[in-house]
Amino acid sequence: MNKTLQNKLIMTAIFVLFLAAALVVWKIPIRYGLDLQGGTRLVIEAQDTDTVKVNQDVLTGVINVIDSRINGFGITEPTIQAKGSRQIVIEIPGASASENARAIALIGETALLEFKEAERVPGDLSLLSEKERTDFIGDGELAEYEQYDQRGNLVRTEQIILRKTVLTGNDLKFVVPSTGEYNQPVVSLEFTPEGARKFYAATLRSVGKPLAILLDGRIISAPNVNEPIAGGRAQISGSFTVQEMQDMVIKLRAGSLPVPIELVENKMVGPSLGADAVARSITAAWVALLLVALGMLILYRFNGLIACAALVIYATLVYAALVLLNATLTLPGIAGLILSVGMAVDANIIIYERLKEELRGGLAQSAAISKAFDKSLSAILDGNITTIIGTLFLFILGTGPIKGFAVTLLIGVILSMFSALVVTRLLMQNIYAAKESK
Repeated sequence: MNKTLQNKLIMTAIFVLFLAAALVVWKIPIRYGLDLQGGTRLVIEAQDTDTVKVNQDVLTGVINVIDSRINGFGITEPTIQAKGSRQIVIEIPGASASENARAIALIGETALLEFKEAERVPGDLSLLSEKERTDFIGDGELAEYEQYDQRGNLVRTEQIILRKTVLTGNDLKFVVPSTGEYNQPVVSLEFTPEGARKFYAATLRSVGKPLAILLDGRIISAPNVNEPIAGGRAQISGSFTVQEMQDMVIKLRAGSLPVPIELVENKMVGPSLGADAVARSITAAWVALLLVALGMLILYRFNGLIACAALVIYATLVYAALVLLNATLTLPGIAGLILSVGMAVDANIIIYERLKEELRGGLAQSAAISKAFDKSLSAILDGNITTIIGTLFLFILGTGPIKGFAVTLLIGVILSMFSALVVTRLLMQNIYAAKESK
């Protein structure tokens, strides 16, 4: 294929990519962090139990479960990080008061699901003596259960005796929201092969009796078993609303917390920068970009104009990449973006200074362009790769604001190399090839 035609095809592909990125910029707003738009800040503390003492592994397990629950909530990307040896800080940018309350409910419950064999109390236990009552209950636990019909209406409250636990949330394979026969919200379950075997054995033993389903020690359903159930599937129905059903699914999918947690701080946080300050910051960024563009035009004239066009493409691609990667833009992130813009301009300056040298050496424009880019390649790659390595360490080892800075800088540096070494080169080659052919 002719080299000029190949360059034109690649440039066309870049232009299409630019238009797609511009559409993303126009249609999809970027997410702002807690420091730019406010939101919710929660601090929770892991608690020791008789069997489990809080350590780093346990705290990591709590963070993983909370992360799954909050992301299942689907409101925004949270920042979740350890604070000391027991506490966890959760920041949810842009969360409203209602979303804050729902997040606390999702986070705070252990979500321990249990299936227990049970039996109904045939009469009034108060008529029995203390010894007869103790003998009747045995090693079980007396509990009250509110029974609802299939439409979610309360029928009666009765007493049942809870016996041994036969299955837990660890035996679940799939959990999905569903609707029952009367369009009431239900939770559909599928057990693992081992869980299905346990479930069949439990229902075989419980024919004619209830099988109680408990979440965090509270009975949410106690259906009567009419026959053994094979196939490893079940449903949880009750009086819960659609949102309660969805939250139950989120918690069961994420799994139970390894230890109980306690909410020690719940604060609605306002943005650390006011609306006016944010507007001024954006204006300052645009002014800085215009000054950079003006400097490039004064120093390099027509080539400076080409560099400005490449920077517009670069800025659009960076913004679109942040949106599509679901990144949350914070103040440190903005600092990373500004730094990456500086590196993009720096790469263009290296190339243009090399181009001046080649032109002074007597080379034709097209040959000088190719030579300048080839000789500038190693210097640009060395500087940017070093930055990328350092940024990766910041991303891996850092938390919160440091990680936000690393993400935006990493995206910016990678796309700045693409802008300088590919976009600027193709623009110059195509434009000067067209001028030389006239």
